[in-house]
Amino acid sequence: ERMDGRIISNVFTHAASGPEAISERIGRLDREWTVDRALMGGVAVNVILGLLLGRTVNRAWYLFPAAVGGFLLQHTLQGWCPPLAVFRRLGFRTGKEIELERNALKAIRGDYDNAAIVGGDLESRVARAFSSAA
Repeated sequence: ERMDGRIISNVFTHAASGPEAISERIGRLDREWTVDRALMGGVAVNVILGLLLGRTVNRAWYLFPAAVGGFLLQHTLQGWCPPLAVFRRLGFRTGKEIELERNALKAIRGDYDNAAIVGGDLESRVARAFSSAA
């Protein structure tokens, strides 16, 4: 729910600022990391760190990459793992959430012929953009 509110707020803010702001926001969305990408990056860093610490400090550090691998396996099998909640709190979004915002902004900008979001106040235009983007 918090992410949905953030998406609506982002679309409303950028739609009110005009086509240039929408284009700029779409460019930032194209470069935004998804929560899965951030999770995979975190796994890679922690595995490398654990291996380095195991080699240079104490062999017990080799347990760390094993635990990280366990979390990755859990995420693969269940679609969830404890670090995922941390990344969500840090603001990382799913690919679907990013795509929803991108498509709503494109609809408001007029990129889609079948989703003419013209006329009416900004609030109704944003609502129509979301219904066409979903």
